[in-house]
This record gives sequence, C-alpha cells and structure tokens, in this order.
Amino acid sequence: MNTKEFGRELKKLGFDFYSGVPCSFLKNLINYSINECNYIAAANEGDAVAIASGACLGGRKTIVLMQNSGLTNAVSPLTSLTYPFQLPVLGFVSLRGEPGLVDEPQHELMGQITTQMLDLMQIKWQYLSSDFDDAKVQLETANEWIEIERPFFFVVKKDTFEKENLKLEEQPIRTNKKKTEKSFSDELPSRMETLNVINRCKDGKTLQLATTGKTGRELYEVEDCPNNLYMVGSMGCVSSLGLGLALARKDLNVVVIDGDGSLLMRMGSLATNGAYQPENMLHILLDNQTHDSTGGQRTVSHNVHFVDIAAGCGYEKSFYIHSLGELEKEIQEWKKTKGLTFLHIKIAKGSKQNLGRPEVTPSEVKKRLQRFINDKG
Repeated sequence: MNTKEFGRELKKLGFDFYSGVPCSFLKNLINYSINECNYIAAANEGDAVAIASGACLGGRKTIVLMQNSGLTNAVSPLTSLTYPFQLPVLGFVSLRGEPGLVDEPQHELMGQITTQMLDLMQIKWQYLSSDFDDAKVQLETANEWIEIERPFFFVVKKDTFEKENLKLEEQPIRTNKKKTEKSFSDELPSRMETLNVINRCKDGKTLQLATTGKTGRELYEVEDCPNNLYMVGSMGCVSSLGLGLALARKDLNVVVIDGDGSLLMRMGSLATNGAYQPENMLHILLDNQTHDSTGGQRTVSHNVHFVDIAAGCGYEKSFYIHSLGELEKEIQEWKKTKGLTFLHIKIAKGSKQNLGRPEVTPSEVKKRLQRFINDKG
C-alpha cells in the first residue's frame, strides 16, 4: 500500500499527531509521520501512549506506533489511563512473530498473543489490509470508534506499507541554561503544604496534572477544580501526559506534579521532554524518598541527582528547591519567563490522616478539563 496515500487519508480524518517507538514493519509509516506530521519519538511505548493521550486531552486526534513486543510496555497506560479517562488513541502495532513466518526467537510468543492481549484490554482491532481501498474503509470504522471515545488498534503484518524515504531530520541540541543545586538544608514541608503553595500560584491559564496516589488525592482536598487532573494509575506517565498536552495547547500553562517513585519508574521521559522542550511546561518533583501510597517503602531517590539529570536531558532550567518560599518564588518567575523547567523539592514522609479519594470519576475529570481547555480556545 502506498504509504503517502494512506497517511493522507489519516490526515483527512484529522489524525496528524503521532508518537511511538520504531519497528521495522512500521518504519515507512513512521517515516511518513516524521516527514509530514507531528511525530514525538518516545523513550518507550507506554510513554508514547501517555504523550498521545495528553495531546488527545488538548483536542488533537492522535496515533501511537509500536512493535508488538512494546505492547507489553504499554499495558499500564492502556488499561489505567486511556480506559478510565476515555482517551481514544488510534494504534498501529506490528505483528512480529506471526505464526507460520520465520522471525527472531524473542518474537515467537508475542506473535501468538498480540491480538489476545488487545481483546483482554477491551480494545477493538483489525488486521490492516495492504489494499488501499479496503484500508480506507477500515479507517472509517476505526474513526467511528474514536469518535465515541474508544481506542482502536490496527495489527500490521510484514510488508503492508510501501517504501517511504525519511527526509533529513533536524535535531536541535537542547541545552540547559540555568541550574541550581542544593546549597543549604531542606525545609521538608508536608505534601499538603507544598500542594497548597503550587495551587495558589495557578491562574486562569494553568492546567495541573498530579501523579497517581497520594499526590492526586491530596491535591483534590486542597482544591477540586476543573483545571486539575488526578492520575489514578499509569504510574510514571504523568510528565509524558503533560508533554503531549503542552505541545497540543501551547497557549496554556501545564504544571506537572510528579513523585520520586513515579519518575524513577519511567525516567526516560525526561530525555523526551528535554528534546521537545515545550516552554509552557513546568515539572515539579515532590521527593520524600518513599512509596507513600503503598505502605511507606523506601525508593532509591536518595541516590539520584534529579536536577543534574533533568539538566543533562535538555530542560532549559533545573532548580533544587529548599523551601516553600523558594518554591513559590520560582513558580511565579516561571510564569513570567517560561521555558521547560524542573523543580526538585524534598518533602516530609507521610500524608494527611483519613485522606479521602476524589468523588469525581476519571471520565468526568477529563470532560470538565476539556471544557476548561475549550473555553480558553
């Protein structure tokens, strides 16, 4: 099938934002998306789903591309992000290890269970035809599912797409411009105190995304408002979600509130964020060296220099924050100057006693956030 013609059909249906991880079966479609559309190269497949989901929140129709081995990496966001929040992404997953064909040994089992996995995740799917006219009809079907906020995946067999040469990619070098490291003792405020400061700095153009667990639950208690999103799963994906949203809505400020356990789980996202460097994204790490939501087990964040890592990944500004006063000062400064910024603050272990849970469902949170975004459009 002619890859350009297929890509143009996707464009006609409104799909022009892609994120993914390379696969030899999908290389021609990936090349097309890089040449002709917005393509975000994710560090892993789960991050790609989260990036596409963020852009979907921002009103874009999005596509994720991955090898079927990477479908296993994407299970968490596909089951605990796109499903509860009803974020419909269109997926293309290759069929490496197709039964009856010779392939590498690591693909044998995955080739047998790819479609079963999609069924288990309640994702509608079809084998993509290599005949263009048939594929056009399939795209219409897929779009109908997307329009009712359900994801749809195409399973792509070998040699489905004709060759598409990759044009020369411009890859600007993103360098850190400002960095401050720890220079005196930490105040160690509670998470609730820290969230109060972050929340009172927001304005009418701010979207706040809180990582899963106690962070989202405590932000809900600080103030439940339509420009908040409380992650309920897909641990580690909040900054990738923020990246997609920030790129889709450059007119709004996206504040990502992360945790040490969460960031450690998908630290490759820092490299992707730094490479695409949305100036309207502020990434705040609340670090208590603990998995607070699951019993207080220690993380290994005590051994990690997050400020250096974010700076090395291309964040324009990366600051160590010692106190709530310093945190408020840097947030207010960011609102004036912008630039992809990372703030790392150490907080106390523990959380509010008798902490409740959001009474709004994830799908309700998404709908009201999208209404907020659309009102700002």
